[in-house]
Amino acid sequence: MIMSTATQESDSVKQAVGDLAIFGGTPAFKNPLHVGQPNIGDHKKFSERVNDILARRWLTNGGSYVSDFEERIADISGVAHCVAMCNATIGLEIAIRALELKGEVIIPSFTFIATAHALQWQGITPIFCDIDRQSHCLDPEQVEQLITPRTTGIIGVHLWGRPCDIDTLTEIAARRGLKLLFDSAHAFGCSYQGRSIGGFGNAEVFSFHATKFLNSMEGGAVVTNDPELAQKFRLMRNFGFSHYDQTDSIGVNGKLNEVSAAMGLTNLESMAEFIAINLGHHKQYQDELAGLAGLSLVPYDEHERSNYQYVVLEIDEATTGVGRDQLMNILHAENVLARRYFYPGCHRMEPYRTLYANAPVSLPQTEFVAARVLTLPTGQGVTPASISGVCEIIRMVLENASEVRKLLDERVPG
Repeated sequence: MIMSTATQESDSVKQAVGDLAIFGGTPAFKNPLHVGQPNIGDHKKFSERVNDILARRWLTNGGSYVSDFEERIADISGVAHCVAMCNATIGLEIAIRALELKGEVIIPSFTFIATAHALQWQGITPIFCDIDRQSHCLDPEQVEQLITPRTTGIIGVHLWGRPCDIDTLTEIAARRGLKLLFDSAHAFGCSYQGRSIGGFGNAEVFSFHATKFLNSMEGGAVVTNDPELAQKFRLMRNFGFSHYDQTDSIGVNGKLNEVSAAMGLTNLESMAEFIAINLGHHKQYQDELAGLAGLSLVPYDEHERSNYQYVVLEIDEATTGVGRDQLMNILHAENVLARRYFYPGCHRMEPYRTLYANAPVSLPQTEFVAARVLTLPTGQGVTPASISGVCEIIRMVLENASEVRKLLDERVPG
């Protein structure tokens, strides 16, 4: 039986499979539950900062809030240099340019499309590498096999806040004379072997997009311990200007504005609270979904720091009797906007689908994981009561899989 109790939920009761919204019942939630709904810190403090920005009429171009935000990010990440950007995609593009990458760069296909686009946009060929089935991150053994004379770099992607095999990738890059960049969009506030994510490789790129647990509305940052590289980042994000009327390099407009930095600073003050909420939600999902055959919750290493911002399910249809996409559609009908990440993989999106028509054959683990993963709502906007409601829907569906499949099949035309 499912009864909604929180203010964001309806008071509908589901006593049978036929009561599910996909079969005509009332949705369990009046308002949608989102994956990545923005966390927002102290509204009053943010308003005070915005009022100060307006009073001083300094809205962008290296204001004090951006400088403060960079200092805080560098401190948390344990790095010498942080260069804030208008978003992480521009951050990736600038880091790629500053590192003088060219030819071919090895990346996972199981990542957000921006990782590939940031290369392709600059005439660099992304070489899609398969992932490790357990970590969902680059498989270093496969990376080694893809290195050619045209390879100039590797971009590792930390997924769900869980780092990839940094040590092995670092060793490969050093031995083969390659640059190593990390797309750390998911991993701010996380650690690898007790060391904060941020100081590995030549540089790392964070995202502070609204969907991330720590957001600046829009925003990103490139962090590094290399002072010369950091200077390149600073020049490139401001059209290459080194002085008022002098450019020393090619560049773009990648600057973070003061209001976004104010949001970032405000949310940093609530960062511990956001992480505690995410951890509590993750444990609740873990407890309430325990024992469901064919369904597993991707775990976090308790010995490392994490932001716990993603609740990731793997669904084995052969065991559950209900496929990932079917479960997603059922949840969507209930206003639970669960999401497939990173479906169907970059190699199956344009322009890469046309450029690399045979890629699926060489990416079996990517194909396997992309067909199974489903992320569930979490964050500040989700309540324990709503999580219980979501888990009860999932449990009802899986415990009545045969009936659910029969009813779903009856809905298919012709």
